[in-house]
Order: sequence, then structure tokens, then C-alpha cells
Amino acid sequence: MDASIWKMAGNGADLAAAIGVPGPIARILANRGITDAEGARRFLHGTLDDLHDPFLMAGMDKAVERILAAIAARELVLIFGDYDADGILATVMLHKALATLGARVDYFIPERLKDGYGLKEDRIAVAEERGAGLVISVDCGIKADGFVRRARALGIDVIITDHHLPGPVLPEALALLDPVLETSGYPDPHLAGVGVAYKLIQALFTRHGLTSERASDLRHYLKLVAIGTISDVASLRGENRIMVKQGLQELARKHRPGLKSLLDVCRLTGKRVTEGDVGFRIGPRINAAGRMGDTKSAVDLFFAEEEPEAVRIANRLDQLNTKRQRAEDKIYEQAVELIRAEGLESQRILILGHESWNRGIVGIVASRLKEAFSRPVIVFGYDDGKAYGSGRSIPEFSLIDCLEECREVFQSYGGHKYAVGCTLTMDRLPEFRDAVARIAAERITDEDLRRKVRIDADLGFADITPSFLEHLALLGPFGVDNPRPVFRTEGAEIVGRPRKLKDSHLKFEVRHQGRLRQAIGWKKAEWISKIDPGARVDLAFSLQTSTYLGQEELYLSLDGMKRSA
Repeated sequence: MDASIWKMAGNGADLAAAIGVPGPIARILANRGITDAEGARRFLHGTLDDLHDPFLMAGMDKAVERILAAIAARELVLIFGDYDADGILATVMLHKALATLGARVDYFIPERLKDGYGLKEDRIAVAEERGAGLVISVDCGIKADGFVRRARALGIDVIITDHHLPGPVLPEALALLDPVLETSGYPDPHLAGVGVAYKLIQALFTRHGLTSERASDLRHYLKLVAIGTISDVASLRGENRIMVKQGLQELARKHRPGLKSLLDVCRLTGKRVTEGDVGFRIGPRINAAGRMGDTKSAVDLFFAEEEPEAVRIANRLDQLNTKRQRAEDKIYEQAVELIRAEGLESQRILILGHESWNRGIVGIVASRLKEAFSRPVIVFGYDDGKAYGSGRSIPEFSLIDCLEECREVFQSYGGHKYAVGCTLTMDRLPEFRDAVARIAAERITDEDLRRKVRIDADLGFADITPSFLEHLALLGPFGVDNPRPVFRTEGAEIVGRPRKLKDSHLKFEVRHQGRLRQAIGWKKAEWISKIDPGARVDLAFSLQTSTYLGQEELYLSLDGMKRSA
């Protein structure tokens, strides 16, 4: 039934005794590298008091001093953002924070399909036209050496806030706020763009005077930090974990018109918002604006003051997301057909493209292909003699390192281990394909390409108690670097015949230790012919809940299943 590899992780018995949690919970913590009581406390019960001092980040003092001087002198501050959810929300958040401090502030976000990514050199014209004395980038800029040089020549100061890796030359900006820089000195290098912007706001409010109103604003901004961090698929460890956890709790409270209307169209009003809701419902609607060439709508939503306007824009984002989904499905189907027709399944990395593919959507198609074929994927949209690519990777292969070795072919590139973007001219594409194929052949093994199920702990159904579930909930939110725990139950009995649900899903009941549980295999309907009532099976699963008639029901979400020995 399941040809993947099942791997059991460590144990953590000592930690269970030290902090008084069930054994499986301690094993999960140990698998995350948390082996001491204090580390476990911060992970399970961390609060905003555990956040680092923002002034630990190199350049923060200078950035705060310059911004406050601009406010005092009534200079125009121009925020330069990015067109994804992370960049949009960082722009909105910083704009609102500066406005509350009395700044003259404006923003500019390029359109993905028309302008491309980043603080390009010719964008200095925007700052000139608007009369800005200070430019602050959010979620971009760490490679903007040309822009900064032009700005300096014109007497315009630039503060870079970013979380991406730098290029060979660092921009000579007034301040570089980027926790991944070796010179940053910041204890946590994993902040998303919204996280870096939040630290800047935190520093500004602290230096200018943290009134009760500003403290309330900081709590509200955590909602946007949570959405941006999850949407950017950033690590959910360290400060990100604390801010996302707090932000998800804040999403249960009163909202301003824009966020309220967005939750309404996502059908989340009055519900507990989870990281899954953000990743699959809220974030995609914000991202759809940038992907479909209408970034301004997403920004306008969060600046909307009146509910009718907010409702109109939220509905617009919902429509854009539906349009995006249809386009994505079409490209995905064409990509799978292309892979099969050309026999590309045997390649260690998949590289494909087409002139009809929307380059704003190829990234999510790459993600789906990576899951379907269990190997790194780069998908290109071709337009006007250029190839615009977006890639996603497996844990065993760093895509950004791969691109670094091919840097000469690109007009621009960036990203991190698991996700990258790049642009090159069509005539360089064959050279790029050959170079990547060589690197992949050297570094990706047959073992790397086999789908793996990492088992966190063995779990009997009798152990799934209310107390255990309370402890399990403390491990969330789940995501990158803190995946949803996968448990193994051996010798469970299949009860009755399984049912096929719509969209190729599978549902059946299973009994173990006298307890009965529902099991769902998402996209695993092909197992149905191999499942016999009364058969004994070993299950690999995560514990999840669904809501039916207002009631939450626990079920086993299957990662793997095989006959018991």
C-alpha cells in the first residue's frame, strides 16, 4: 500500500521526566533538538517577554535615529515593499506605525508581472518623483547595490530591511537590517520580512515612548506578522514561533474592517484561526493579488476605513484567488503531461517551462510538482525573450546553493534552501539546464528521491487522552522546522469497508486497544482495493480535527499504511 520509507526518530525519555509531559511529547521535542527543560519551557510556553531586544540587530540604532529625524524634519519617507503576502503586510504594518508617530509616509510596491522583483536601480525615479528624503525597503533590498548608489548620489538615504541572503556585494545603505547577515549579531536569523519590520517598529515605539496605544498596535500587528510569516513558509521556531502563536490568538479578537472582511470571505469569522487556515485560505487570497497583477487591491484592503469598501476589496481578492486556482490547475495538468510525455520522471531535478504559463503562478505549481514527484522542481514562464523561474526543493537539496553556482547565467536570482526565484534570457536556458543537471547528479542520491515518512513516536489509541491532546496542542503552530508530529500505531484492525470520498480521498474506521478512530487518506483512494475488513495494519498518521455541525472531531490523517508483520 505504501512504498515510502518509515524512519523512527529519537526518544527523549529524560526530558519527559524533567518537565512532566507524556513520553511521546518529549520524544517530539527531542526530535526538534529540544533536550533541556528551559528550552522546552520556551518552546511550549514562550511569551512575548521571550522576544529578543530589537536593538541587538546591527544597524537598528542608526535606523531608528534616522527615521525619528525624518519625522521631526517632516521629510517624506517612502516604503518600498514586495508583492507577496509577506512584503504587502510588512509594508502596511510599517506605513501605519510611522503614520502613528507623525511621519509623512508613502509606499511603492512593484507589480510582479510588469515590474519584476526588488529594488531595481531604475526605481530611484519613484523616490525622486515623490520627493522622498528617506527610503525604507521591506522584504527586499539586500541585493540593491545599484539602487543605493544612485540614491546616495541624489542625497536620499536608504534603510534596508530584508531577510534574504545577500549577493556578492552588500549595498552601502545607511542601515542594513537583515538577520541572516553574518555581521547582524542578531540571535535569530529566521525572521520573515514582516518579522524584521516588526522588530523595527518595536524599536521605534520603544525609543519614542511605548504608550498603551502603541502597545495595543504592537499586539494588533502580530496578526499581520502571523499571516506573513506563515504565508512566506518561514521557519516556525524561535521568535517566529512566538509571534505566530500570539498572532493566531489575536486573530480571534476584534478586527479592523479590512481583516474582518478577509476573514468573512474565508468563512473564518468567529472561529479559531489555525496555521492551516492562514496557509490555505487567508494567505493565498492576499498572494493572489500579486500573482494576478493587482497588488494594490491587497494593500488597499488593509487601509480600508469603511466596511463597504473593505467588503468590496475582499470579494475582489476572493475572485482573484479563484481565477488563480483555475490557472494553477491548468498549468499543473499541462506540466504533468509534459513530464510524462518527455520521460522526465527519471531526472533528479525537474526543469520545465512554457510561454503560456503565468509567471506569477509557476511557484505554486513547482510546489505541487515537488510533492507529486518527490524531487526538486524549477518551473519557468517564458515572456519577451526571458525565462522567469520559481523553484521548490526537497530537504536533502539546497536550491539556493545550486543557483549560487550558476549565478553567471542569471539577470537576477534569490531565495533560500527550499524556494528560489530567478530570471535569465532564453538563450542562457540550455546552459542553465546542463549546469543544474550536473549539480543534481553529483548531490542527489536515489535515497534522497524516495518519499520518507519520519515517525516521531509510537502511539497506542489508549494513549490519545484529553490530557495528551492538550500537550500536543502546545507543540503548535506547525510548519517549517516544526512539522506536525507523525505517530505510528502497529497492529490496528480495519473495521468495515473503506469509503472513497470526492477528490480521490479515502475514509475508514480502525480499532486499536479497544478504541475506534476515523482514518482519512488524503489523495490515497488508490489504496482502497488493497484494504480488507478485519486486516491488521501499521499506520503512520498525524492527529487532526475537522468541524462538523459546530463540533470538532478528531481523526487520523494518514501518511502511510502497510500490513502488519
